[in-house]
Amino acid sequence: MAVDLELGVDTNVSPSLHPQVVASLEDFDDDTSGHLDQVVQAFQAAYQAIGKVHSGREAIKTDPTLTEAAQVLRVADAAERTYREAASRFDKVTKNIEAGVALLEKELTTPLETRTSHPLSQEVRGYLRELKANGKSPLDFVRQAIESGDSETVSAALGAPPYLSGLTPEMHAVLLRMHHERSNPIGAKRLRAMKGALELLGSNAPLLHNELQKAIGVPLHEVEKYRSAKARTDKAFGS
Repeated sequence: MAVDLELGVDTNVSPSLHPQVVASLEDFDDDTSGHLDQVVQAFQAAYQAIGKVHSGREAIKTDPTLTEAAQVLRVADAAERTYREAASRFDKVTKNIEAGVALLEKELTTPLETRTSHPLSQEVRGYLRELKANGKSPLDFVRQAIESGDSETVSAALGAPPYLSGLTPEMHAVLLRMHHERSNPIGAKRLRAMKGALELLGSNAPLLHNELQKAIGVPLHEVEKYRSAKARTDKAFGS
């Protein structure tokens, strides 16, 4: 569910770096916003900082004490600081979200515990093996038990090695995940939201470089030419 952050728009900066892209994720809502707040803030900080470089470039044009080359160097220095800070923040947030995803994945795949030798559990697993022997699907039976909230059947089937219930390891893993997601829908939603945020970070954060190059207003080779010239002048004056 998209949530309108009601933030302003800077036409100089790519909308792909606007924090609204995070709030527009399908699973962004009251249940997940707290887990994605740091992602929103990272995008917002980068978006606003790039906008300030654009504004600074316009403002510096009115300074009669600076040549055009000096103006370019001032803007380029600001852009480089912005890049370092924004890239570092995006990297940190990405690692935090990756850690959160790993934690939720672990929670949603935790093996169930059951009394393996309990008579009822043994009967359930025997029934599932019989279904398989008769050409029927134990997977469908357990899935229906999950959907109906039959915890005893689910625990008996998934709380023991898969082969005891006529399941393959792959079937067992799918059913276990299904059970956890049904038992913890908020956790499942948060996992989806955090994975969506990771995709955004991976695809949109790399736009920083080009956006800041645009903010400087001249090609990078021009910036380097001006820097080399300034370095020669500084050296001549012993700076």
